[in-house]
Amino acid sequence: MAAVQLSGIYKRYGDTQVVHGIDLHIDDGEFVVLVGPSGCGKSTLMRMVAGLEEISGGELTIGGTRANSLPPQQRNISMVFQSYALYPHLSVYDNIAFGPRIRKEASTSFKPRIEAAAKMLNLSGYLDRLPRALSGGQRQRVAMGRAVVREPSLFLFDEPLSNLDAKLRVQMRTEIKALHQRLKNTVIYVTHDQIEAMTMADRIVVMNAGRIEQIGRPLELYDRPANLFVASFLGSPSMNFSAGEVVSAPAGVALKLGDGVQIPLPGAAVTPGAKVTLGVRPEHIETSTEGIPMDVEVIEPTGAETHLYGKIGGAAWCVTTRQRASIEPGQRVTVRFPEQHMHLFDTESGSRLG
Repeated sequence: MAAVQLSGIYKRYGDTQVVHGIDLHIDDGEFVVLVGPSGCGKSTLMRMVAGLEEISGGELTIGGTRANSLPPQQRNISMVFQSYALYPHLSVYDNIAFGPRIRKEASTSFKPRIEAAAKMLNLSGYLDRLPRALSGGQRQRVAMGRAVVREPSLFLFDEPLSNLDAKLRVQMRTEIKALHQRLKNTVIYVTHDQIEAMTMADRIVVMNAGRIEQIGRPLELYDRPANLFVASFLGSPSMNFSAGEVVSAPAGVALKLGDGVQIPLPGAAVTPGAKVTLGVRPEHIETSTEGIPMDVEVIEPTGAETHLYGKIGGAAWCVTTRQRASIEPGQRVTVRFPEQHMHLFDTESGSRLG
């Protein structure tokens, strides 16, 4: 196992810089997820850690050893790719054994490791099969088995579940997390799926445009996002937002929206005239006999929950409720926002306001 330190890491292709001064420490045995939209630099950053991309500047250390110029095979890492990268003409056993054989290890050395990995990953009955005879989840397990047999200090997962269907992704998330809990290796996991990040990570690193927006434990980021980008990226359905101007109100201050609707901001440390954006997560909004009017346009039942989509102050909002109320499209409901679940952001900078 190994701790990983990235200090001022950046990547440049010609005159174009795509990763900007990344500072990140990953503890020994920690499961860290890099998450962000496509093109944010997360896979490029992982490939620099793996040695598949040259580091343009900054310093990378793995297990206390400077790794900038180390070739991939000397970094003691294993990488699991989105595409599985299996040899179609080799059996499951031979795919897993390919690395040890290339390194000219004795079969008596690696055979017990393969059998142990196969048992751990529920592949023991499939070792003689070719990849084409396996399901997508089984192929991904083979790729994981190949990584486990390497006995690395650091596991790198690059969007490994993107090719799987929704049900299988849920299953594989659980299996990867259980694998980490058994092996205790350091893991860097890249995904654009915020649900994967929330359910698997010890810590999440949210990236955008080659920069880190926020680092923290999943619920820390969910409950207290540092800016509008993080607030909008984490959560499904995503956080609701309405921008307006702070005005004086009988009970303190309120947010005045474009159509004149005023939303009270009890206890908010903002002054009249400030341009702010209010954010509230759908599940934190309560339907009430008194409050802010919302015109319902679409109703989306999911079974356990119902999503109500409509307009508040001219902006699109979503309310998630577990009550199976008889609400129809076109109906007006009133909602209230509990004070402890209201998030305020500076509209211009996007930064969170206290």
